[in-house]
Amino acid sequence: MKKSVSQRDIAKVLGVNVSTISRALKGLPGVSQDLRQKVLELADENGYRPNPFAMSLRYGATRMIGIVVPDIAYNHYAHIVKWIEEEAKKNGYMCIVTDSSDKYKNEVGCVKQLINMHVEGIAICLSQETVDFTYLERLQTDNIPIVLFDRVADIRCSTVSFNDVESARQATLHLIDSGAKRIAFLGGPNQMKQTIDRKHGYLEALRERGITIRKRLVKCGQISFNSGLSDTLTLLDQPEIPGAILADNGLLSIAAFQAIRSRGLRIPEDIAIIGFMSDWVSGMTYPRMTFIKQNLKEMGQNTFKLLMDQIRGDLSVKHVVVNTRLNVRESTSKI
Repeated sequence: MKKSVSQRDIAKVLGVNVSTISRALKGLPGVSQDLRQKVLELADENGYRPNPFAMSLRYGATRMIGIVVPDIAYNHYAHIVKWIEEEAKKNGYMCIVTDSSDKYKNEVGCVKQLINMHVEGIAICLSQETVDFTYLERLQTDNIPIVLFDRVADIRCSTVSFNDVESARQATLHLIDSGAKRIAFLGGPNQMKQTIDRKHGYLEALRERGITIRKRLVKCGQISFNSGLSDTLTLLDQPEIPGAILADNGLLSIAAFQAIRSRGLRIPEDIAIIGFMSDWVSGMTYPRMTFIKQNLKEMGQNTFKLLMDQIRGDLSVKHVVVNTRLNVRESTSKI
């Protein structure tokens, strides 16, 4: 007999039904003590291990959920996934994590793979390319539980997001109240709800303080280091450079920081900067960067909770907004 034998293999050797082997292994009644002993000995000798995936499929519940993120290597998403997994373990679930590489086509492929693996629900952080949500609508039609987190969309789907409008507004007000007048906004693609909301908060703060809105100070492109570097250098090539920059993503923040330093400009004396990023990344810059701290633990916990609500039959659409906090450090302290 081969290693890791199945119940069917044991049943064939002993000349009995698979259901009898199953009862014997589970200690259920209806099997003689002599046969039960033979089954247990044969299973032990030949390395029998139960297949929980096959068993769960048989009973209609895999106890698995799927997660799709744009880049699992990026610290921001890795930490959210960590907290989703923590909650999953507490509830007897395991997670299958997939990476879309921030591409729409890959995102759709990841979701298809997860469905083929019979996950009970899927948590998705949308790629920066995603503008077509028909595949999500089809999943909802098929009653597959879905929760969008961090990067969400204005569709009929449960979401967990940060208070992006207010956090960008508060960050911009901090720059204005510290003395900056020409404040640039560095963001991702214009079609992303996250970019739209953060840009809205930035513009709201300018209006609130009566500061003229200058379109040439708003740069929204791809979320990548090279794009952030290029857009910042374009800002620095203007006849009058900005006195401050609000970057709405960690990669863009670091790219802007590098671009400013490459021109020999001082932070914050020449240009102040605030970024959406984690505290440890902020601490790696010199001077340390003022940043909008996002509660990734709360993001992960709420994502799993909403997904479990759906798995358990709650079909209502819910929107959870996680608060942020402005952490003032040296990159804005001397405007």
